[in-house]
Amino acid sequence: MGLFDWLMGRQRPKAGVMRQTPADLRAALLSINRDSAPFVIRDGKAEGVDLVAEWKIADARWYEIFAKAGLQKAFRVLLKFDEASGEVRALDQEWQVEWRAGEPQLTLNTEAFLGRKWEMSFESVTAFREDLSYGKVYEYAFKSSEIKKPLQAAVFAVGWGWRSVAFGAL
Repeated sequence: MGLFDWLMGRQRPKAGVMRQTPADLRAALLSINRDSAPFVIRDGKAEGVDLVAEWKIADARWYEIFAKAGLQKAFRVLLKFDEASGEVRALDQEWQVEWRAGEPQLTLNTEAFLGRKWEMSFESVTAFREDLSYGKVYEYAFKSSEIKKPLQAAVFAVGWGWRSVAFGAL
């Protein structure tokens, strides 16, 4: 990858990896989904894209964890397949999260950014437990790379490129 590619947010698969069909690409990306992951990859038809990868902020099994962590921003990646160039175009979005009575309320963050976005939220709480022992009560770390790295690995494995889009249409 050259300097220009890095500046443009473009990454290519390893040489010799044959590009597979968009259906294979979609299947590879959706195969990343698992119950233990704090994110989900879902159909993006409602957003006008092929797929959306986002934190499971609205999932009842996960929002308690996010609420305890005091997560203030939710991150998602919109994915559009560009068959002509053999690239997956990716647009990062950030949402402001307000917690009301333990339930998440999402609002679109008006903050703009240029280029790729890396974000990390973490916390570790040490306190006395119910049994009067002292130790770590909980610990978390949410990083945007937890979503992006598996996406990129799946994209490269089927011979497609990755293109981060800052502004404009996907």
